Amino acid sequence: MSLTFELDPRMDARLRDEVVALWTDVSNAGGAVGFVPPVTSDDVRPQLIKHLTAMADGRVRLLVGREESGRVAATAFLTLNTHRLMRHWIWLYTVMLHPSLQGKGYGRDLMAAAADAARGIGGIEGIRLTCRGGTGVDRFYESCGYKEVGRAPGAIRVAPGDDRDDIMMYLPLL
Repeated sequence: MSLTFELDPRMDARLRDEVVALWTDVSNAGGAVGFVPPVTSDDVRPQLIKHLTAMADGRVRLLVGREESGRVAATAFLTLNTHRLMRHWIWLYTVMLHPSLQGKGYGRDLMAAAADAARGIGGIEGIRLTCRGGTGVDRFYESCGYKEVGRAPGAIRVAPGDDRDDIMMYLPLL
């Protein structure tokens, strides 16, 4: 099995529902994608609406990975910079792979597809992302070629007394 990736798929109710379901499943499995478990689709939906609004404005591009069945199994949001001095790199947000597919190489496929999508935008020389410390995901991103370029200690409060570092990473595309 492999995933098929598509940049900027046509957004419809089914795709919205599948992205919300994926985001909910990833969050409830402990994925650091803006929530801490437990969450419901009602918790997640407003965050997706924010992304959809930015997509409609042309500031965000959606990358979707689908299983052979057509089910959405992975996503990443590529966010363009509007500042004239920073338009040569993009942000990568809400990178998700369904928990049932982890450990099979699909995460690397997603990261490679995101880099290819960024290159295809034109004029993009790098990708920045942030990740939550204490999850080990920074080691995964490093294995995909990203380098840690900054860290804000304790900037993410997961729960009272549980502050995590906000780790900034960068992948040069040239």
